[in-house]
Amino acid sequence: MINRLLVANRGEIARRIFATCRAMGVQTVAVHSDADADAPFAAEADQAVRLPGNTPGETYLRVDLILDAARRTGADAVHPGYGFLAENAEFAAAVTDAGLTWVGPPAKVIAAMGDKLAAKALLAEAGVPMLPSWTDPDEITDFPVLVKASAGGGGRGMRIVRTADELAEAVASARREAAAAFGDGTVFIERYVERGRHVEVQIFGDTHGRVVALGDRECSIQRRHQKIVEEAPAVVPERVRTALHEAAVAAGRAVDYLGAGTVEFLLAPGGEFFFLEMNTRLQVEHPVTELCTGLDLVGLQLLVAEGEPLPADLPGSTGHAIEVRLCAEDATAGWRPDTGTLHRFSVGAVVTEFGGLAGPGLRLDSGVVAGSVVGVHYDSMLAKLIAWGRTRAEATRLLAGALARAELHGVSTNRDLLVRVLRSPAFAAVEIDTGFLDRHPEVFDPLLPTDQVPLTALAAALSGAAHRRATAPVLSGLPSGWRNVPAVPQVIRLVQSDGHEIEIRYRLDRTGRLTDWGSTAPDSDAAGSANPPTVALVEATPDRVMLDVDGVRRGYRVRRVGSAVFVDGPDGAASLTELPRLPLPTTEVGAGSLLAPLPGAVTRVHVQVGQRVRAGDPLLTLEAMKLEHPVLAPIDGVVAELPVPTGGQVQAGAVLAVIDSSPAPADLEPSNPEEDPR
Repeated sequence: MINRLLVANRGEIARRIFATCRAMGVQTVAVHSDADADAPFAAEADQAVRLPGNTPGETYLRVDLILDAARRTGADAVHPGYGFLAENAEFAAAVTDAGLTWVGPPAKVIAAMGDKLAAKALLAEAGVPMLPSWTDPDEITDFPVLVKASAGGGGRGMRIVRTADELAEAVASARREAAAAFGDGTVFIERYVERGRHVEVQIFGDTHGRVVALGDRECSIQRRHQKIVEEAPAVVPERVRTALHEAAVAAGRAVDYLGAGTVEFLLAPGGEFFFLEMNTRLQVEHPVTELCTGLDLVGLQLLVAEGEPLPADLPGSTGHAIEVRLCAEDATAGWRPDTGTLHRFSVGAVVTEFGGLAGPGLRLDSGVVAGSVVGVHYDSMLAKLIAWGRTRAEATRLLAGALARAELHGVSTNRDLLVRVLRSPAFAAVEIDTGFLDRHPEVFDPLLPTDQVPLTALAAALSGAAHRRATAPVLSGLPSGWRNVPAVPQVIRLVQSDGHEIEIRYRLDRTGRLTDWGSTAPDSDAAGSANPPTVALVEATPDRVMLDVDGVRRGYRVRRVGSAVFVDGPDGAASLTELPRLPLPTTEVGAGSLLAPLPGAVTRVHVQVGQRVRAGDPLLTLEAMKLEHPVLAPIDGVVAELPVPTGGQVQAGAVLAVIDSSPAPADLEPSNPEEDPR
């Protein structure tokens, strides 16, 4: 029997497992890096052990340190979570060799399925349908194809290639990313199925030889080959569902599977399906299966690890569950991972965290809380929000509404994209596949309409005035902006998250009534209106503003952190920065400078000082949050400076390169030899 469990993982993963342990009376041990010392999961464990360092290679991937932590705390079992070492056969063997209970399939099964090439060959013999694949790029004559990492998953080391000219660089890039993420740069190539759907089956095996399917999931909506929306059950014909379950169980039996696992398939438009991979761990998206079956999959993992048989009567699937992955990403900067302090993290109407539901409702599995610091060392996922409803439409509406109203302040997120996807007619009609986002660019539009930006900025300005009035050391009862010359309006300048400035002008009379207002956007056409709507001020406090807009009352919730202003309104949220009225002189960055968008490491430098480049040419590669971010030349010119060498660490805002846009001598207008320059 397991009495004290060490979880060799972090964040939401560790918190999820700890929740089940508390319910079962199992004591918990956390391991944490220096960056995670104050993270919620470290505080929630009964014991926590520091792993000196920050990067995964220094901490969460160190088998020796984790086993030492288990010894020091008296843990008798290890759960790998569903990342880092979860599919590492050497780790599983080391845990077992140390006399500890391993919560997962045996090392030999992990090894067999971890090598995706070997797994395909093994399961093909068991009758599981396969896509044609290659290891030698020279053998490929038909495109498109998909380059995939042989080890690991999560979209790392994956590239779609549509022409032969793209293949060599795609393979090289995939190898680098796979090596950085999994310590193994081996890749292979599969035929790419257009408009394919990603459908997976949850399987479970016990020590008594039983392997079962516990439902299926639809995971087709992906960006950069990473799932962002998942649901259970998959919307497929029953004959297809039955065949999927039979193939998944056959795959599990072929390797004597033990514990929780997922068999992933690619479903073609005609109903034919092909094996993709078997994940020998609990998946990130397991909550949708839990909500539809009523099972605690982590609890089942612990029971199976103790040698208990699976329950004889396992429940079927009822209702519909949908999960979204909320990530710290900046849409205005090419969806790069974002970092910073999460000043507010509030999702209303959540019924439970990390657990089941008795009826329709919301579940939140989060690795962060208000005040958490989102750093550069780990992936960008903040939380998962899951809704269960009696029907797919009911779950969709519940999830979209809660997500749209969530207050997420301090880092940029993909919230607007997720809401747009859930509310799109194509999603409602189940017209989905792995290319959904490519065919529906409209889902990338922000929730806040352009014509509502000025009203949101006005709310920010009025709350600021109320804040200054409330905190004034003297004469706090004096109306804001009161003066003997009432014709002069108040002027507030704010910067939007996309960098565009908006100026708000307003005038209050001596009773506090808004007499007129207007807005301009001096550096953009994205906001501002020559004919603003008629607005009356109903109420303005430091944290709430109520406006009457053409006879309709609209409420705005406002939170200020220094010069940052976060506004949540009826149409969407805005992150603004209030500019000082009398700014201090600052040092300007030189013309042509390219700045680091986030902290990271320069892994490759593609050019040299003095080299002429054209707009769009790759200059260097920045690695952050386990992803490669190419830095491209924004203009034609000559590379004047490369201050950061390969391997160099940079902070956000550091100069990565300087491009001199002065024309080359050959580009100058030829002089007229008949003219005398004197």
